[in-house]
Amino acid sequence: MGLIRLKKEYGFEMSHALYGHPGPCNNIHGHSYVLSVTIKGEPLLKAGHPANGMLLDFYELDRIVNKLIVDKFEHFLVLDKRIIKPELLDSLSEMGVSQIIHFDGQPTCENLVLNMADTLSNAFPEGILLHSLTLKESPGSLAEWHAEDN
Repeated sequence: MGLIRLKKEYGFEMSHALYGHPGPCNNIHGHSYVLSVTIKGEPLLKAGHPANGMLLDFYELDRIVNKLIVDKFEHFLVLDKRIIKPELLDSLSEMGVSQIIHFDGQPTCENLVLNMADTLSNAFPEGILLHSLTLKESPGSLAEWHAEDN
């Protein structure tokens, strides 16, 4: 058998603000993100094995991506850690906002997909490689990461 690529999409809601941005993205706003994850490898060839013919069970792919990415970002506010001051956290806490990610750098679509690639690169079983990620911030705006480019 040969190499196979599996691809699955995951949706999540997240808000962010781009510190110092000259346009409206400087304000806290949200997106309905769609993350496409593509892995590659050779399917298992073991007659009688329950995973015979599979690269990775979609259930297991879901478990990995949901745990490491979706659950981490779903309904969180992501801010550049440089702007997070105690008084900002106190003010947000008074408003009931508690799910804040202190991101290392601007939480742009590009930086988010790089962070996700770093997180997922070694998360799969031996022989299964992360091939690519696509993060859609809105229907016409996305960032892509491909292993072959890195």
